[in-house]
Amino acid sequence: MERLFATYLIETAQPVERAAAMLAGEQSSGTFVAVPGETEDLKQRFAARVERIQPLEVVTAPSLPGCRGGSGTYQRAEVVISWSLENFGFNLPALVSTVQGNLYELSQFSGLKLMDLELPPAFAAHFRGPNFGIAGTRKLTGVANRPLIGTIIKPSIGLSPDQTAGLVKTLVEAGIDFIKDDELMADPPHSPFDERVDAIMRVIHAHAERTGRKVMYAFNISDELDAMQRHYDKVVRSGGTCAMVSLNSVGLAGVKKICDRTALAIHGHRNGWGALNRHPLLGVDFAAYQKLWRLAGVDQIHVNGIGNKFWESDDSVVHSIQSCLQPLLGGFPILPVVSSGQWGGQAPETYRRTQTVDLLYMAGGGILAHPAGPAAGVHSLRQWWAAAVAGLTEETATARFPELQLSRDKFGRKP
Repeated sequence: MERLFATYLIETAQPVERAAAMLAGEQSSGTFVAVPGETEDLKQRFAARVERIQPLEVVTAPSLPGCRGGSGTYQRAEVVISWSLENFGFNLPALVSTVQGNLYELSQFSGLKLMDLELPPAFAAHFRGPNFGIAGTRKLTGVANRPLIGTIIKPSIGLSPDQTAGLVKTLVEAGIDFIKDDELMADPPHSPFDERVDAIMRVIHAHAERTGRKVMYAFNISDELDAMQRHYDKVVRSGGTCAMVSLNSVGLAGVKKICDRTALAIHGHRNGWGALNRHPLLGVDFAAYQKLWRLAGVDQIHVNGIGNKFWESDDSVVHSIQSCLQPLLGGFPILPVVSSGQWGGQAPETYRRTQTVDLLYMAGGGILAHPAGPAAGVHSLRQWWAAAVAGLTEETATARFPELQLSRDKFGRKP
């Protein structure tokens, strides 16, 4: 039977081998005490295995409270655990319960983080993965050989459907490729979902009839499951091409149900991500996280951005982008969505560190607050990316294209 492998970063005051064995037992056939029925034959078939332990540094203070036992020092280690596919089959929620579940509660650990997953090859035949991914999103938007340039409706919340449509008209005429609802905008009384879709799609269809170019708009359908499916149907009937889902709010099973319908590209917003990842020794690393959403069928996923407004380091953002672009089970392509305080001047460093244009590059204020207006904001981002691919830095780009100095003066880091 094929096996699933999970890599963890752990910290424990107990001998690492004992702590790893407890982890494996708790998440498979064992518990805190021997029980009748846990025969050697059953353990051989269903027990998790400790495949590898790589000791790391020793620290003198616990990263998290509640660790019991030990000598007062805390050993960190990389640990690989494996399970038989027979334990959970093709059930994604059961898989998550297996590789995470109660692990974060175990008193043997003062730190525990799921770092990566190696999936059973049989998953490739069972799961469809992203229905659109990178190539499908490019085809729907008509954008090739450069990043898609996108933006977010701002103010995030408070605009009526007609006000939102007015801003969309400004943006599509500015040449934008992609627009999305903010994650805070779903189906509120001041902007009912159906009315908002109608108002926005009138603008998008009119623009497409004039220009032959249909802008992708990601409508936030996040809600309870029946309502999400009604919202999804409304977008399809209205001729939309994309729906946005707040992944952590809706959950894996709900997102997969939506992705399985396959008519719309699914834009995965990871709001709430900091609760899962911000502590270096708690939660889940993006390398593991994004694989679960690719299995569910998400086409586009947020990865934060270089020089972002949040806590995440540039190294972490680069790691996230690279993990999205690594094939999974021989394919399952997903489009990284760069966002969070982005403007054109971050493009050179983003390209230097990732060497890819397979990105959806999102700038809210970086487009809408451009000194010369949104159209200049869109043009500026495209020009910054052309400069980035040409190998220019922020400084040399503005020297060659003096008009970029406007955005640099507005958005660049101040001394």
